[in-house]
Amino acid sequence: MAIILNIETSTTNCSVSLSNEGETLVLKEDNNVNYSHAESLHVFIDEVIKSSQLTLNNIDAIAVSKGPGSYTGLRIGVSAAKGLCYALNVPLISVSTLEALAHQANVENGVIVPMLDARRLEVYSAIYSASYSEIRGVEAQVLNEDSFLEYLDKDQTHFIGNGVEKTKQLISHKNANFIEGKLPSAREMGQLAYQKYKKSDIEDVAYFEPFYLKDFIALKSKK
Repeated sequence: MAIILNIETSTTNCSVSLSNEGETLVLKEDNNVNYSHAESLHVFIDEVIKSSQLTLNNIDAIAVSKGPGSYTGLRIGVSAAKGLCYALNVPLISVSTLEALAHQANVENGVIVPMLDARRLEVYSAIYSASYSEIRGVEAQVLNEDSFLEYLDKDQTHFIGNGVEKTKQLISHKNANFIEGKLPSAREMGQLAYQKYKKSDIEDVAYFEPFYLKDFIALKSKK
């Protein structure tokens, strides 16, 4: 057995799952636009543990979504994961937020473009094959009518994530397929975390930091 607690807080979706050898046993999540992570995360962790009829001492590793995404959300998730790793003396595993998001797209051909909304016309995106092999790594990019054209001209291009809304307003290519209403979830983290666990691909708990991609910018209140 390999029991892994998975934590996803990179967007408004506060999501926690417990998996055994990659299979999700319990999932608890809530997409609150007001970001309920600080209030909900530890409650969700307690609930998935109790629902599984296991205890924290049964956990073999903690997996956390490493970003990119919300600065505050990522900080909360990583801080919680680190605290549990220290308390339980178990390894920390990081999972790419966009890779896990890509696994929500069940397609037979073309490419998958997981994307998260950034400021204005910007998104964080990566590109994967239909079998989830990475084609292009994570980038922050400003969208325009020609974005992803090299992929759209070749085959079906499946866009997924909360960056889809702004993307579909700019791109009208015949090969563009927009998968709406999807956010990163701990449901897809289990299998990815388990593959890393088997290879002992773990993080240094003391020094691990989220993958912010861009520096945090504090915005002044309009009040």
